[in-house]
Amino acid sequence: MSKVVPEISPELAEWITKQRIFFVATCPLSATGHPNCSPKGGDSFRVLGPRQVVYQDLTGSGAETLAHVRENGRIVLMFCAFEGAPQIVRLHGRGEAVTPGHQEFDPLTRLFPPSAGVRSFIRVEVDRISESCGFGVPLMDFREDRTVLNEWFDRKTPEALSEYRARKNALSIDGLPACPLS
Repeated sequence: MSKVVPEISPELAEWITKQRIFFVATCPLSATGHPNCSPKGGDSFRVLGPRQVVYQDLTGSGAETLAHVRENGRIVLMFCAFEGAPQIVRLHGRGEAVTPGHQEFDPLTRLFPPSAGVRSFIRVEVDRISESCGFGVPLMDFREDRTVLNEWFDRKTPEALSEYRARKNALSIDGLPACPLS
């Protein structure tokens, strides 16, 4: 049975931050636009308060979430227990892209391990928090975080990363502006 809770309690925040993966879903305003769901992992998520969270948005092969958040802000983050007691938590809210040059970019950078691949932070003002059973979620064992993405970032110069973002992350698959050119 699903239930809505008023805020991210300290206990819920602790559970959320222990999850090794979370999923981010967004959608453009256009009825013909493509919804998006992206997995996120690593040490990339923080609870900032009872109704505010943030995660590192790393350079990738696309920039759908960034484009959708910049267009309309609608976002949901989902956390599933793949180990231990079954549970699913969804955080619905309004996202904001905090990009380089924004006055809060550097303070947010200090909350996470350094990564050359950070293109923005997605900060979410949470307006609905729900918990559900997760009985249908499989039990899976965590082995280790993948290192391939950070190794790829480490091989790139800042100029090469900027060029990659301009080529691959400037627009969404629907042509929405995504990653600001630096």
